[in-house]
Amino acid sequence: MARVIAVVNQKGGVGKTTTSVNLAAGLAKLKKRVLMIDLDPQGNATVALGFERGDLAYSAYDLLVGGVSCHQVRLRAEQAGLDVIPAQGDLTAAEIELLNQDQGALALKQAIASCVDEYDVVLIDCPPSLNMLTLSGLAAADGLLVPVQCEYFALEGLSALMNTVSKVQADLNPSLAIDGLLRTMHDRRNNLANDVSNQLVAHFGLKVLQTIIPRNIRLAEAPSYGESILDYDANSTGAMAYLALANELARKLKF
Repeated sequence: MARVIAVVNQKGGVGKTTTSVNLAAGLAKLKKRVLMIDLDPQGNATVALGFERGDLAYSAYDLLVGGVSCHQVRLRAEQAGLDVIPAQGDLTAAEIELLNQDQGALALKQAIASCVDEYDVVLIDCPPSLNMLTLSGLAAADGLLVPVQCEYFALEGLSALMNTVSKVQADLNPSLAIDGLLRTMHDRRNNLANDVSNQLVAHFGLKVLQTIIPRNIRLAEAPSYGESILDYDANSTGAMAYLALANELARKLKF
C-alpha cells in the first residue's frame, strides 16, 4: 500500500517544489513506483518534469472537480521514470469550487482512491499557503515532509504550520504524521544557517531528517530544462543530496 506524503510549508521559497520533483525522481531511481501530484496552480512541478501547461488535456482540476479519473489525468514522465498528475492555472477555480462543497477538503483523497495502490509512494506538491488545496493535500496524506530553509524566521513559520497540522488531525485526518523536517538551501559556511539547523534539531529531535540539501546552482538550473536534478546533472551535490534523501525516507518509512 502506498505511502502518501504531502510536501508542505505555508512559507514560500523554501524549496518545496524542488524537493517534490527531485525526491520523486530519486525514489524512481530506487525502483519505487512513484506518483507525483502537482497541487499548486503555478504548475512549476509540472514544468520541471518536462510538461507544457498549455498542452495538457487534463489536469488536477479535472481530477478534483471535473469527475475525470486518476488513470485519465496522469501522465508518464519517461525520463524521470514516474507518473505525474499535472497542474495549471485552472486549479485556482477548483479551490473556489471545493470551498462550496461540504466535503471539499476530502476531494483529493477520494479522487486518488482508485489508483493509489498502484504505487509505493505518492508525493503531493502543495501550494505555499494554507488554502483549500493545501487542506485537501493534508487530508489525503499519511505523512508530511516539511522543507525548512535555515534562516531567521524558519522556526516561527514552523510553529504556524504545526498549529495547522493539529487542526487537520482533529478535524479531517487523525492519523496524519510528520514524516520529517528537511533542511534546504543550506550553506554550511553561514553561521546563521548552522545555528538555525541546530535549533531545529533541539526543538524537533528525530523528526529532523539527517539529509541536508545544500545550496546548489545546478538545482536551480534543472527546471528550465524540464529535468530533475538526477537527470540534469547526476554528479552534482544537489543530485547526491536528493538521492540520499530518497534512501533515508525509504528506510525510515519502509516503502
